[in-house]
Amino acid sequence: MAVRKVSVGSLALGGDSPVLIQSMTNTRTKDVKATLDQINALCEVGCDIVRVAVPDFETIGALEEIAKRAPCPIVADIHFNYRLAIKAIEAGVSKVRVNPGNLGGVDKLLEVAKAAKGQSAIRVGVNSGSIAKEYQKRIQKGEISKAEAMSNSAKDYVDFLFDHDFFDVVVSLKASDIKTTLSVNRSFRQVSDSPLHLGITEAGTAFSGTVKSAIGLGVLLLEGIGETIRVSLTAPPTEEVRVAKEILKATGLREVGPTIISCPTCGRTDIDLYQLATEIEKMTESIQESLTIAVMGCAVNGPGEAKDADLGIAGGRGEGLIFVKGEVVEKVGESELLSRFSKHLDQVLEKKGLKADNR
Repeated sequence: MAVRKVSVGSLALGGDSPVLIQSMTNTRTKDVKATLDQINALCEVGCDIVRVAVPDFETIGALEEIAKRAPCPIVADIHFNYRLAIKAIEAGVSKVRVNPGNLGGVDKLLEVAKAAKGQSAIRVGVNSGSIAKEYQKRIQKGEISKAEAMSNSAKDYVDFLFDHDFFDVVVSLKASDIKTTLSVNRSFRQVSDSPLHLGITEAGTAFSGTVKSAIGLGVLLLEGIGETIRVSLTAPPTEEVRVAKEILKATGLREVGPTIISCPTCGRTDIDLYQLATEIEKMTESIQESLTIAVMGCAVNGPGEAKDADLGIAGGRGEGLIFVKGEVVEKVGESELLSRFSKHLDQVLEKKGLKADNR
């Protein structure tokens, strides 16, 4: 099913647009400087859209300033109070996130839609805690599954908005377990062309949450489902973006920043490969363009196996080889590897027409 195109500020979801990356600030939104600093940091590592919490009316003044100054579209995260959603729209956000199930009824949702018409998109969210009451009863009776109830609830809300001439709708159907998330998003895609915001909600820590998100989001993305993703981690927001970038690269949907190929450690490794790969990952994290970098632990997996990499290192006993497109360009001691690698990285970027100082 072709997916409807919905504008979110200067960007778009659906249509022929790429899958976009989202995250959310964890600052107090009233603190404009701290929030903008975090938004800028998120954008620097590859975030496309940023959501901020709007818990009360006292936050609206700060929200307006943030929406004006942010380098990317801003989404207002609203719960329970439809008037707050309307104020957020008036403050200039590109999208409001609401769960109609806790907003107070479809009449309140309609008021939000009237304010958003021509101004802002609406993200309709349904999770296990915001399923419409009629479907909750059917779950209790064993008539439908939770996934079916979530999908049906979302479809009802979308149809309601469409019936009232509001079409800039993005839908989010999240659960904390993978199977429910897969099932509900597959079901919804069969009955609606609205863009889908994917995520495994409350996925967990950086380790466990990354695994769950990579499996759940990766499967759906490979099936052609999903127009934007947020990796929800109990970790700094920039980590969410890094994981999202890797998921999109692994599924072949976007080349967002460097792809680092690195060996597992083994008995042949005579160099601190873990430290070397970690430092190179940090060194290149702000690069947004496609680039393949190899960090190999020995001659066996050296320039030959990674000959197609734009730039790479092959470690040895206290030394290493730096190679470009499979050709060795320098042999240096282990203590100098990172500094010399950095110099060659700048040269590779410059040859690609990119500014080295962007990193």
